[in-house]
Amino acid sequence: MKRTLHDLASLAARMGVGGIFFANGWQKLEAGLNATADQFTALQAPLPRVWAPVTMLTELVGGTLLIAGLAVPVVGLLLFAEALAVFVVTAGDTGLPLTGGDIELIVALGAASVLLAVTGAGRISVDHMVVIKRREAEAAGEFAADAEADAVIAALRPPRPGEPGAGESPPGRPVRARSRGAAAHARSLC
Repeated sequence: MKRTLHDLASLAARMGVGGIFFANGWQKLEAGLNATADQFTALQAPLPRVWAPVTMLTELVGGTLLIAGLAVPVVGLLLFAEALAVFVVTAGDTGLPLTGGDIELIVALGAASVLLAVTGAGRISVDHMVVIKRREAEAAGEFAADAEADAVIAALRPPRPGEPGAGESPPGRPVRARSRGAAAHARSLC
């Protein structure tokens, strides 16, 4: 039950935090990069023409990935860094034109982002589905590789006295003669 509550809480947090970041990025997109850069300039932010597209893309893409639950540890840290940068840049401004909110919102978004980065997306996420598929593929690949390796080693190993292949054959299988080249090659591999 605790795990289910954790997954539902992670989903709700991802939806809320990701939705707010996405909405802020969308506002910047609709206003245009020049208007966003002008806001950064008014706040005396360094490199406003660089930060305008960076924050817009970080918020749009990061919010979308957070909602989907994809790459949440990385995205959470990126969104935390962006919230920290906005906090530093807007610390002296009471209107906070970059976020449309107040300082508490920036702190809450930053804290929630780092919390999601640390706790992960939960089981209701793309991250969880990717991990499950990768583990299943790795497990299937390991078993297949082990079986193939065992078959190759058994075929290359010279037969021991009393084993099938030392002049006798298992039921239903004829004895195959090994060529000198194959036997030498098999010994070099063992």
